[in-house]
Amino acid sequence: MLARLQQLITLSLLGLAVIWAAQCLRAGKPGWALAGTLLIALGYAVVLALEFVLLRWTHGADPAPRASVRQLVIAWLGEVLTAPRVFCWRQPFRHHRHADHLPPLGRGRRGVLLVHGFVCNRGLWNPWMPRLKELGVPFVAVDLEPVFGSIDHYPAHIEAGLRRLEAATGVPPVIVAHSMGGLAVRAWLRDSKGDARVHRVVTIGTPHHGTWLGRFGRTANTRQMQLDGPWIRALAAQEPPQRYARFSCFYSHCDNIVFPPSTATLPGADNRHIAGWSHVHLAYHEEVFNEVLRWLGPVAETR
Repeated sequence: MLARLQQLITLSLLGLAVIWAAQCLRAGKPGWALAGTLLIALGYAVVLALEFVLLRWTHGADPAPRASVRQLVIAWLGEVLTAPRVFCWRQPFRHHRHADHLPPLGRGRRGVLLVHGFVCNRGLWNPWMPRLKELGVPFVAVDLEPVFGSIDHYPAHIEAGLRRLEAATGVPPVIVAHSMGGLAVRAWLRDSKGDARVHRVVTIGTPHHGTWLGRFGRTANTRQMQLDGPWIRALAAQEPPQRYARFSCFYSHCDNIVFPPSTATLPGADNRHIAGWSHVHLAYHEEVFNEVLRWLGPVAETR
């Protein structure tokens, strides 16, 4: 569903830009043709800029270091370059480019379960999947559906992916989750009490305590991500405190979606601050990938 929606949006914007440019050129207005085309193609950059302004404005007394203007500008540029590759190419058109990797000789080899976040699909992980396959790491990348449904619907998809890995490897995997995907993993742990079935959970920009932007949510899952909202509090109340010790939580003071920054951390977890990286871009930071390799054991030595 999400791939078709993003295909429609991408092709519609492309068509609108072509029509606008053609009409303006026919009317002898090349300047308007260029301006309108740039606005259609790069209008999202303005929205991203507003997000960065808001994250700086709402930082308050958050214990994470306050980002400098220079760091915010560089992070904004990183997100401007990353977003179209993810939302206009990998997810709508290339989400099945890389199949799940469950090699016949993967028994006893620790695998990875990849869990995406809000308005994403498995295409988010396209840069990860060939690298894991090259290392011989078994992996499964799930799609969370319905796209705008409750987070409480997603544990079933995580359970299905986990069972496939368990059947292929026989050992508990490392779960890697971006953004809302980390909350879906926590909901799965809540429902399944499956702590022993997971070796490590690595979250990337997950709104563990919600996000300031959640106040604008209109879908079931975005409302659940309100800052310190009722769903977030109920989830935490049902978790044993020792569970967080198996989490590595990556967060950034330049995360334009999950802020204030420390909302992406958990008490007792290995919380890792990465300076100067934005929300989607953070999923591709080398330190995150290397942390996953570290928890895979001997595979890290073959890299």
